[in-house]
Amino acid sequence: MNVTVIGGGAWGSTLAALIRENHHDVAQWSRRSPLSLETALAHSSVWVCAVSMKGIREVVEQAQAFGQRDGLVIVSATKGLEASLENRLERLPRRPSEIWCGGFPQAAIAVLSGPNLSKEIQQGLPAATVVASRDQAAAQQVQALFNSQRFRVYTNGDPIGVELAGALKNVMAIATGACDGLNLGTNAQSALITRGLAEMIRIAGYWGAQAETLYGLAGMGDLMATCSSPLSRNYQVGYRLAQGETIEQVLSTLEGTAEGINTCMVLMALANHADIDLPITQQVHRLLQGQVTPIDALNILMSRVSKPEQVKG
Repeated sequence: MNVTVIGGGAWGSTLAALIRENHHDVAQWSRRSPLSLETALAHSSVWVCAVSMKGIREVVEQAQAFGQRDGLVIVSATKGLEASLENRLERLPRRPSEIWCGGFPQAAIAVLSGPNLSKEIQQGLPAATVVASRDQAAAQQVQALFNSQRFRVYTNGDPIGVELAGALKNVMAIATGACDGLNLGTNAQSALITRGLAEMIRIAGYWGAQAETLYGLAGMGDLMATCSSPLSRNYQVGYRLAQGETIEQVLSTLEGTAEGINTCMVLMALANHADIDLPITQQVHRLLQGQVTPIDALNILMSRVSKPEQVKG
C-alpha cells in the first residue's frame, strides 16, 4: 500500500517505521517537511494522522482543497478532544475522527489507539493496539498495515469507545503522576486508577460508547501504561506539579504535547453542561488552573461522601 503519515513527532515517526517494516511505501509529512502536503498525499490510499489535537482541523481543511478520492482510508491516531465548544449546547465536543469524517465524508475512517508508548516501540519492545471502525473491511486493512511480530493489532467495531478511551486516560495519567509525585504509595495509585476507569466509563457511556471497550486494550490497557510510566507526558505533568513546579515551568521544558491538559478543560465544560459527576477530572482541572495544591485535591477526593462502589457510573 501507499501510505502517508501526517505528523513528524515521536508517535508519527513510530507509526511510519512500523509501516515501513511491513514493506509498504510511506511518505511522512509535517510542517517542517520539504514536501508539500498535497505532494505527500497525492498517491496514497491510506492517510495516518498523528498530529496533536490543536493541529487537526487545519490539516483537514488543507487536505480538503486537494479534492475527494475513491477508496481512501483515513486512520486517526490522535488522543484528544477538540477545544472549541462554541456550540456545546447543540453537540458533544468533536473527536479527531469526527473532524476527518466531516472533511472527507466518503472516506472510510478508522481509529488507532492502545497502550503504545512510542519510545518503547522505537526500542523494538513488543506492544499491542486496537484499530476501530464502523467499516470492518477498513479496520482489517489497517490491521494488516501495522500488524507484525512485535506490534499486535486487534480490530474493534466501537470507534467511539476506542477513541474516547485514548483521550480520557490522559487526564487520569495526570492525576496518577501527581499521586506518585506525592509518594502516596501503591494502594493510593491502584485506587485512583480504578476509580479513574469508572469515571472514563461514565463519560464514554454518555457519548454512546460500549462499556466493554473501556475494559480492553484501548481503555484499561492504555490507562495502565500511561498511569505507570514516566515516559507518559501526561504522567510527567502531574508528577512535576506534585514536586512543586508550576504548570508554566512544566510546559516550558516538556518534550511534546500533553493532550490531557486540553482534554481536561473540554471534559469539565461538558460535565458542567450535562451534569456528569467527574470528581477526579474536576480536581485535575483545578490543579492545572492553580486553584488547588495536589494535597488539597487529595483531601477533597478522600473526603467525598461514602457510597456503594459503582464501576459503570
